[in-house]
Amino acid sequence: MKTLPSGLQDHLSSGATTLCWCWKIVRGDDAVQGFTDHDVPLVFDGVTYEAASGFTASEVQSSLGLAVDNLTVMGALSSASLNEDDLAAGLYDDAAIEIWRVNWQAADQRVLMRKGNLGQVSRGASAFQAEVRGLAHKLNQSVGRAYGYSCDADLGDARCTVDLADARFNATGLVTSAGDARRFTVSGLAEFADGWFAGGKLGFTSGANAGRAMDVKRHALAGSVCTVELWQAMSESVAPGDAFRITAGCDKQFATCKAKFANAANFRGFPYMPGNDAVLSYPARSQALDGGSRYGN
Repeated sequence: MKTLPSGLQDHLSSGATTLCWCWKIVRGDDAVQGFTDHDVPLVFDGVTYEAASGFTASEVQSSLGLAVDNLTVMGALSSASLNEDDLAAGLYDDAAIEIWRVNWQAADQRVLMRKGNLGQVSRGASAFQAEVRGLAHKLNQSVGRAYGYSCDADLGDARCTVDLADARFNATGLVTSAGDARRFTVSGLAEFADGWFAGGKLGFTSGANAGRAMDVKRHALAGSVCTVELWQAMSESVAPGDAFRITAGCDKQFATCKAKFANAANFRGFPYMPGNDAVLSYPARSQALDGGSRYGN
């Protein structure tokens, strides 16, 4: 049950209301944005809620227990507020969101209706749709370590200890030609083996995507031609002459850690952990020797 401010309760009891919805979003880069479905901007708690933003929200249902309450918000894409490039760059991934019900004639009369995080976002030509997940979704996230064959450290972090500044594990290069924003040929990587950077990360240092990075899906070397394919397209076009820095990839397997990085002592998986075959195995029937007991003479 929500406790309403006395002024808001009196306003609701009057029978004639002047209410609107306000949405506050805190992105992963700590940028704060406000939106409202009212026709003029509103300001409270130091946040300006932009009017006529095109934000709308679906009905939300709450239930007892720990089930995750979801709703959907939709809005228009514009360069002045929410734009496709920022969405594609992941700036809104898991962004915190607050949904307020506000008396637009007196913004101090308001109540927080919902808090959560943005989930899956889909984009169209001129609009977006985002899932808003209730706070209970945090309980579905894995916490702590899990036993497994593969390493659970990130390449180059304090647990892994591999130095990605080592010239063996990073390089700089230039785009020589681009088929699209995901696939392009590059120069500067010819001395590295085929697939060396697969699973790594490529960050652009110049061009339209400067300051943005993406995981590498494929790194191929055929003769003198080196190509790179990213898991997702960059938010801006990739053009010849764009400079980048790329780091080696790791598939988190013990053999790779030992052979590629000489870092077996810091492998954070359990490569010798018995698997299902060991759990389900059983002793095989032995054959008795001629003239002797089953267990020998």
